[in-house]
Amino acid sequence: MAKWVVDATHSSIEFSVKHLMIAKVKGSFHKFDAEIEADLNDLTSAKVSLDIDLASVDTRNEDRDNHLRSADFFDVENSPKLNFVVTSVTKTGEDEYDVVGDVTLHGVTKQETFKLTFEGTSTDPWGNNKAGFSATGVIKRSDYGLTYNAALETGGVLIGDDIKVSIELEAQQA
Repeated sequence: MAKWVVDATHSSIEFSVKHLMIAKVKGSFHKFDAEIEADLNDLTSAKVSLDIDLASVDTRNEDRDNHLRSADFFDVENSPKLNFVVTSVTKTGEDEYDVVGDVTLHGVTKQETFKLTFEGTSTDPWGNNKAGFSATGVIKRSDYGLTYNAALETGGVLIGDDIKVSIELEAQQA
């Protein structure tokens, strides 16, 4: 098992959520870190802990970002981080895995499953061993007590409950 350090300049954590029941609002988190211990030949034994700084949310709209940081949503003053700790990894295909772990957000911990693709390895121009990983999943914000919403006159709600998450990680062997 080797230790891997996330290369944040070549990694991203993005999300999307339905707005007005007809469109999607997308955003990202700019500050995050992970502790990764993995044998790239057998990812089923990987140990991973990911921390996301919720105050780093960016939807390209300052008013909306400030609202997301408020007690209506993330409440970053009291719950500044989202944490994901992997509890199991199951190989589902060639370089494909189901990653199950505990997500802690807004003081609530729930088990979630993400689809992971191991994108391979490469050596950068400075001789560093790099590995790439892509993951996707969906979490329900209501599961974490994030229930702020408004009913629409035409039916439905202002903000969808399902949050689609997309993670691209490039990590360097420590």
